[in-house]
Amino acid sequence: MFQARGYAVHSATTPLVPFSFTRRDTGAHDVRIEILYSGICHSDLHQARDDWRNALYPMVPGHEIVGRVVEVGSSVQKFKVGDYAGVGCMVDSCRHCSACRENLEQYCEEGATWTYNGKERGSDQLTFGGYSDQIVVEERFVVKVSADLDLKAVAPLLCAGITTYSPLRHWNVGPGQKVGVIGLGGLGHMGVKFAKALGAHVVMITTSRAKGQDASRLGADEVLVSTDSADMAAHAGSFDFLLNTIPVGHDLNPYMALLKRDRTMALVGVLTDTEPLAGVSVIFGRKAVAGSAIGGMVETQEMMDFCAEHGIVSDVEIVPIQAVNEAYERLLKNDVKYRFVIDMASLAAA
Repeated sequence: MFQARGYAVHSATTPLVPFSFTRRDTGAHDVRIEILYSGICHSDLHQARDDWRNALYPMVPGHEIVGRVVEVGSSVQKFKVGDYAGVGCMVDSCRHCSACRENLEQYCEEGATWTYNGKERGSDQLTFGGYSDQIVVEERFVVKVSADLDLKAVAPLLCAGITTYSPLRHWNVGPGQKVGVIGLGGLGHMGVKFAKALGAHVVMITTSRAKGQDASRLGADEVLVSTDSADMAAHAGSFDFLLNTIPVGHDLNPYMALLKRDRTMALVGVLTDTEPLAGVSVIFGRKAVAGSAIGGMVETQEMMDFCAEHGIVSDVEIVPIQAVNEAYERLLKNDVKYRFVIDMASLAAA
């Protein structure tokens, strides 16, 4: 075991504060990473404040991790000291269920081991995340990061990136298709970038016409204002795929009318109840509503390689670890374009 430092939250009503804790030594198949940047995901806020009623304290959040490899185990094949590496939402799985055998560890039938707010597999030891100086992870759950990318802007790819890339790939988005991305936030801005890079005609669907200019900068070909009934009617029955990134419960029915026959809207943002879906919205047109989580490790590496090839990173605002509580408050107000990332070098001054 070795001593690590980070920031932790100790209850649903207290702020994040400096925290010292122990991590396991580097095993034969492990990679030890010096964390350079850690993204702040909205789910960090939900978990820290126990919004989902599953919080384990003390909690060191952070599952958008980019760093430098400082030690590798004797059996590690993919990494060497000095490589840049990334860790996302999970650090283990059962390895033997049908999902894991198909490289879909995020859907592990026994439950994936999450990077934080979980327990080490077969142990009561809590997992601690990326708001810290170092982390040790089995190499299967670590991805290689190209040194050609802006590392600080890579961090959110490990959650916001793969959450939007995975459904676009699963539903075979590509040239000749009209794709709508619903909601322009941390997830939505990545959805626009990926859909455009995959060759689709991209429409940003938003409640705010003011967001149109930024959507165009990100790569959107058109902007559709969902509160404009005439605009919605003009686009009815014309979309090949909809990526719905709205993070709160809402009415799905108006969006279903945008789809062509036999097409799908994938939900990636909302974890709470939505408005009731009218049968007519799906029956007439044989349309589907589906869900998608993050990607498996093979797909996450594919995404990282795709980003390196196309020069894709997240739009970020860098903050020191000392400002993490203020960043949480701003996150509640959606006051960020489009992801906060902690520069972990600031931890030395904590």
